[in-house]
Amino acid sequence: MRSLTVEQAYDKRWWTLGVLCASLSVISIDNTILNVALPNIVDNLGASGSDLQWIVDAYVVVFAGLLLTSGALGDKFGRKLMLTGGLALFAATSAFAAFSGSPGALIGARGLMGIAGAAIFPSTLSILTNTFEGPERGRAIGIWAAVSGLGIAVGPLLGGFLLEHFWWGSVFLVNVPIALGAIVAGRFLVPETVGERDRPLDPMGSLLSIVGLTGVLYAIIEAPGAGWLAPETLIPGAIGVAVLAAFVVWELRNPHPMLDVSFFSNPRFSAASATITLVFFALFGSTFLLTQYFQFVLGYSPLKTGMLTAPVALGIMTAGPLAPRLVEKVGTKLVVLAGLFVVGVALLCYGSEFLMESVPLGMGVRLIFGWGMGLVMPPATESIMGSLPRARAGVGSAVNDTTRQTGGALGVAVIGSIFAAQYRSVVKIPADLPVQVRDGMADSIGSGLRIAKEMKLPVSDLVRVHDAAAPAFVSGMQMAVVFGAVVVAIAAVVAWRYLPAREAGPVTEGEAAAVGHPDGGLHGRVETERLTIIAGD
Repeated sequence: MRSLTVEQAYDKRWWTLGVLCASLSVISIDNTILNVALPNIVDNLGASGSDLQWIVDAYVVVFAGLLLTSGALGDKFGRKLMLTGGLALFAATSAFAAFSGSPGALIGARGLMGIAGAAIFPSTLSILTNTFEGPERGRAIGIWAAVSGLGIAVGPLLGGFLLEHFWWGSVFLVNVPIALGAIVAGRFLVPETVGERDRPLDPMGSLLSIVGLTGVLYAIIEAPGAGWLAPETLIPGAIGVAVLAAFVVWELRNPHPMLDVSFFSNPRFSAASATITLVFFALFGSTFLLTQYFQFVLGYSPLKTGMLTAPVALGIMTAGPLAPRLVEKVGTKLVVLAGLFVVGVALLCYGSEFLMESVPLGMGVRLIFGWGMGLVMPPATESIMGSLPRARAGVGSAVNDTTRQTGGALGVAVIGSIFAAQYRSVVKIPADLPVQVRDGMADSIGSGLRIAKEMKLPVSDLVRVHDAAAPAFVSGMQMAVVFGAVVVAIAAVVAWRYLPAREAGPVTEGEAAAVGHPDGGLHGRVETERLTIIAGD
């Protein structure tokens, strides 16, 4: 093994970015490929509407809860080490998910995949931040964000192809070769960076964040079925809120917290975090409904569904690399506000049956939605990473990723709950259908159609189930996307009020020491960044 200098690592920076983007793509592909497979999972595993939400959210809850811990571990033990271990675990748990025999087993597998994803995601951005300098770093982040858009596009298309030729588990098994390829390439091209090796870990903070977030999300997901005031909703929700409050108190008092809350006193950091949370709330929630709308209501195949959702990713891919250059000309605030305005308008268009039923018009709306996302993501991410010292890059990346995943999980949960409540309040179920079919329709259009097919009802009855449930689905989706647009409007207010017009220079160790705490503002001494490359035997 031999160590290379910082200069040699810098020379390899674009190759490094390529491997980091490949590692990132395995996560972004997995998130979107699953949405296309949800109807097949309903048919093959008998998943209910609540099961579908937990198949999505089990990964996200574990992922979001462990991100801060993973970022701290990367800062302490090495970010490349975390990246490699995460990729290996992701490959193994994806194979486990592919052969799950029940909704419960799949939910468990998705939770294990969340552990792996939490090791991968913050490592990619923290390594990137320590590899690139100045304006070049903003452009690299733009490419990084664009590749996440590429995953959004490739996921549905690849998923549609696989589902038309193989069984539903193939959408998870495809992760294995991607992850293994990234491991091999990373061995030779990714630098090992270490931040604060002497900083103690915070296991209690990690535990509190996981328990708190899980309780709140469980309550939100279960509320439409059980009732918002039911004990099974109120009890876990109250416990979750209380534990999250305890997490904040613990972090304030802990001399070596997992998340130094003094970071949030910087408006550049806090406003960007809030903006990303809210915009990903809208992205994940709307995608969760849109893929089901195409397949259950319009009757499209998984492949066609993937093709129709791809314009969102195309928009992110084209606007993402351009956003940093626009920031250099007009500033962060104006670019982010423009992007949020575009996202909000496009979301409102999602509620139009006229637009969504038209292939060209619908694809145009989704392309515009992607452009808006592409304008928001890179400058907001750069605001978060640029406001922290490099030795805390792992934790900074984890905060950026936590905001994305927490926003996404809340988007699926809240928008899914609003949709489900509206659907159940307006669906008109024919009284002469079998009771099992009626019960399925009351849960979701997918459950009703699945049960009717399993009972081998005549085609005329299948049409009746669809025609009765489809208007209720559209009504629920329309209410949900309006709520999503309101959330985006709130994000715009936050960005307008608190996001600086232009980026400041990177935070120095002296500035970090002046923030919040007499012992250094980060609850400890910020060490000089140490960079080495493992470049082969």
